[in-house]
Amino acid sequence: MKSHRKILMALPLLFLLTLHTLASSGYGNWSDTRHSSACIGCVLVVSMIEQLTQVHNSTVQISMERLCSYLPEKLFLKTTCYLVVHIFGPDIVKLFRADMNADVSHKTGKCRNIKIKLDFGRAKSYMLENSHYRLQWNADNEAWTLTLEKARQIVKKSPALFYSTDRMLSSNWLSLSQVFDLGPGGHSAPDEKEAERATQNSVPFSDADSDKYSDFPTLRGFHWRGRDCNDSNKMAYPGRRPDNWDSYQDSNCNGIWGVDPKDGIPYEKKFCEGSQPRGVILLGDSAGAHFHIPPDWITASQMSLKSFFNLPIALTNELDWPQLSGTTGFLYSTSRIKENSIYLRLRKRNRCNHRDYQNISKNGYSGKEATIPDLKELIKVSPCRSWMSSNKTLRTLTSERAEQLSKTLKKIATSQKFKNFDLFYLDFDFQEITEEWQKKGGQPWQLIEPVDGFHPNEVVSQLLADRFWKKMQHQWPHVLGKENPFNPQIEEVFGDQGGH
Repeated sequence: MKSHRKILMALPLLFLLTLHTLASSGYGNWSDTRHSSACIGCVLVVSMIEQLTQVHNSTVQISMERLCSYLPEKLFLKTTCYLVVHIFGPDIVKLFRADMNADVSHKTGKCRNIKIKLDFGRAKSYMLENSHYRLQWNADNEAWTLTLEKARQIVKKSPALFYSTDRMLSSNWLSLSQVFDLGPGGHSAPDEKEAERATQNSVPFSDADSDKYSDFPTLRGFHWRGRDCNDSNKMAYPGRRPDNWDSYQDSNCNGIWGVDPKDGIPYEKKFCEGSQPRGVILLGDSAGAHFHIPPDWITASQMSLKSFFNLPIALTNELDWPQLSGTTGFLYSTSRIKENSIYLRLRKRNRCNHRDYQNISKNGYSGKEATIPDLKELIKVSPCRSWMSSNKTLRTLTSERAEQLSKTLKKIATSQKFKNFDLFYLDFDFQEITEEWQKKGGQPWQLIEPVDGFHPNEVVSQLLADRFWKKMQHQWPHVLGKENPFNPQIEEVFGDQGGH
């Protein structure tokens, strides 16, 4: 329980460390992409506050408190939100009263001229800087200079500025530790660097035996790779070869172990030997991890207590939903289509494959990817500035180059042989998936995540898995392994095999 308590405390500390960063006058050695993420988050949150104010015809203060009230108590999200409002709320109210909203001043009609940039040593521009954030705005005329100077003056005498950054963080963390009963010295508090290491290296944050498998769901736990059935034994983990046919314990965590009392044969040997068990490992990006932001999270008219029910899970999964992905998802799809993930198909084909999945996908924040295409382009962190561009020539050249790379990979797959693995190539034909979806009565726009307008949604993920499976069955059926004739007996003896 100690490690799980440690995880529960991770998110509030990360929030406070974010405040620490945003409260600094400079960025120190933080990466440019983290600055960009802070910028995007700042703009989105302020925009939501503005929307709530308009939708409910309320004050900014009430709107901030309303937003906090929607957040769940789990992981202390609600408490942390109220703390942020307490510290920075007065300044936000002042800025709103002076029409300093997310666009700085939408009433001037100059929003289209704003270009948000980070301080990367680019061309001269005017800077808006206070204890919360530091952004650069390209000012096209003298009016913007005056507007930004006005914003600076509004927050210049903010009480928050009279606290040193470390003092503010320490005092706030002290108050949180008292509320959360961390104990003397805060020894149960998590190591933020440890959490970041787990994310960066795609390994579980909670992993007592250091075998890279976990019995905790998020923070790179079993939502990402099969659940560890014994987190105190590093020799027990999903996907490994069974130890002595798992006569005495379940070493490969597929839920099949012990000896049949009728004949003395280990169940693993009886049901799985020669069945050609297969696991699935995905190396990918945010699309493979199923990046998803529910629309009601950022739409004021749809926000309610129910809207943010899954927020703690999403935050500790980096806003990814690998448990629902088309490759490694073990939960059945929430969409209206019946297709299942590649992993669930492999498990259905051979129940000896239970829990043998790994999703080692990573969001592109480490490769300059974020959300909201237009805003990403404005602050120069778009992952697809070539395709998602108004420049038709640039889009055409990018597509041609992508086609060249695909042909090269296909040539390698068909002409080269490797000692320890086989390499196969399949095209990703989005047009085929679109046509198939239309035959089901859907529309093409329904295949894209509505919030970021870029990632394929859960429907595409499941349809892609279905197309992949059918092509593999037709072209390379041996890759999928044999259908296990003992599946009914496995289910009869072991039920759901311990679940996921």
